[in-house]
Order: sequence, then structure tokens, then C-alpha cells
Amino acid sequence: MTDLHALLGRLAVPRLVGSPNHARVRALLRGELERRGYVVMEHPFTASPVRLIAAQVWGAGVGIVVFGTLLLATSRLSADWAAGWACAGAAVLAAYPFAPRLWRLPAPAAPAANLIAVRPGARVQVWLAAHYDSKGQRLSMRWRLVAVALCVVGLVGVLAIAALRVALGWQPSWGVLAVPGAIGALLLARCRTRDDSPGAVDNATGLLTVLAVLDALPPNAPVGALLLDAEEFGLDGARALVRDRANLLHGTAVVNFDGVDDGGGAVVFEHRPGPVGRAVAESLGVRRSRFLPVVVDGIALAKGAAECVTVMRGNWGTTGVVHTPRDTAERLALTGVRGIAGAVATVLR
Repeated sequence: MTDLHALLGRLAVPRLVGSPNHARVRALLRGELERRGYVVMEHPFTASPVRLIAAQVWGAGVGIVVFGTLLLATSRLSADWAAGWACAGAAVLAAYPFAPRLWRLPAPAAPAANLIAVRPGARVQVWLAAHYDSKGQRLSMRWRLVAVALCVVGLVGVLAIAALRVALGWQPSWGVLAVPGAIGALLLARCRTRDDSPGAVDNATGLLTVLAVLDALPPNAPVGALLLDAEEFGLDGARALVRDRANLLHGTAVVNFDGVDDGGGAVVFEHRPGPVGRAVAESLGVRRSRFLPVVVDGIALAKGAAECVTVMRGNWGTTGVVHTPRDTAERLALTGVRGIAGAVATVLR
């Protein structure tokens, strides 16, 4: 029987893609899977933090639109200048996340590898997935969500300022509408990536959940494991797997684990609905959800699988820890891991 606490202590170390700890954790996981009788294959690819840099650029862009609109609105130029600047800037920022060519920025690449584990001779029907890299940032997940919300409110505010400027002229009090955008832009633009988060909840607990489920299944269960890399770089590992090894996912169900805290409730996010996901939600006694305010590997994996869900457990307090040095093994009793692993294993047995 695996000592989950001891294994958590070895997994929960800062392990940004390309760091020495990153390689050591990959080797550790490979050994754990092989010890359970799995054949482990590595799927190498190149990861890049370009999407993380793009988020900073987007935040800086919000600031440029906000301050540019205020400058034009208070100038002697025609009101059309402020309106045109605000509308054009908001349109570019809205398109930015959906137009990859806009964020092809120079960024250093790092070698990465997904781990694909199968039983000898078995045909996998269900994949258990979790990412094994971690990252630290100046802002926790909670404050990044707040910053994005402030940016969106601020962009709506500058559009309102532009409309008011055209219709009524300029009133200094209208500048308050742009304040949320200025604050959000400043926060996002300074949110650099670091290698200082142990990543216990995000996502050593997801890895432990995968291993705990495998331990609870019979040797002939048609279940494999996908331990994915570079999720923190914008789902690079999951995207590479769907691109290069789509045959592995075809016709299968994927249960992805990403962030399993002790506190809070469990949530099952349906990326692509199906019977396995419904059974997992029923076993956990929770409703299925289609809204997910964060980016997880299940979003990319669903493009290749017949069905896909992401299972998480936590609360608003959890988001204040994720991606910070406070995401440590010491704060976890692993009750969440054991509860979710037991429920999923019941379904797969």
C-alpha cells in the first residue's frame, strides 16, 4: 500500500518545466507507475511559456486602452478619437485570446514529456489524467481571477466613457469608470512566472488521486494513466498529446484530476459528457457543471476523447493558495484525495 503522505512530500516541490526538480518528479512518477505493473512510454515535446507571457501582454494592453481613452477623452480632439480608440482597443483585446497569431511572442522553449502508462496487452477504455508540473506567480489564482474581472469591467467602463464623451462632452467624474481596468491591468502586467510553488494542491494531489485509483482497481481493469506535462504553460502537454497521439484517445473516456484540496466540495466539470462522467458525479454525490472559470487539461483532451470530465475539490480559500509558496504538503491531510479516489474507483470497478 502506498504511503500517500510520504509520496506527497516527494512530489510537492517547485517543479517548473525545465527545472531540475521537474525532471526528478517525472522519473519518480515513472517509477511509481512501473512498480504497479504498468508499461510507461514517454511522449516528448517542446513546451513554451508564450501563453503566460501573452497574459501579461494582454494586461498591459488593457492599461494602454484605458489610459489612451482617458487621454483622448480629456483632450481637445474630436470625441470620435476617444470612441474610435476605445472600440478598436476593446475589439483587439477581445480577439487576442482566440487569435494565436497575435500572441506569437519570442519565448524560450524547454524540453517536456508526457507519461503514458498502460497494462501489457490491455486496451484502454478509460484514461486517468493529471498534470505533474507546477508554477509560482506573483498573484495567486484568486487574485488573477479578480484581476481579469477588473480588466473586463474597466474595458466596459472605457466604452461607456467614450459613449458619454460623444453624447455629452467630458465630465471628470466619469474617469472613475476606468479605475477597475487600470488596477486589473497593473496586476496582470506584473504577474510573472516563478519556480517557487511546491504545487501540493496543484497538482500533486491530482497525481496521488490517479495512483490511488489505480491501486484500488483489479489488474485487468481497462484503465490507463496520462501524467501530463506543461499544463501550466497553457495546456502544452495535453495539446501535444491530442496532436501527436490522437489514436490513444479515440473512443475513450478521460477523467482528469486537477486540484484536490481537503476542504470545500467536489466538482465534476463536463468538457464532453458521457456515461463515465455521469457515474463519477453520482458516486461523488455532486451535480455536473459545464462552467469552468479556470484552464485545465480536460479542455484540450476533450477534443480527442469520446468523453472527458475534470474532477476538482476546493473552495475560494483554495484559489488563494494555488500558484503561491503556500501551496505546501504540510497543509494537507489528503482526505479529499482519498474520498475522490474511492468514489472514482467504485465506478471503474
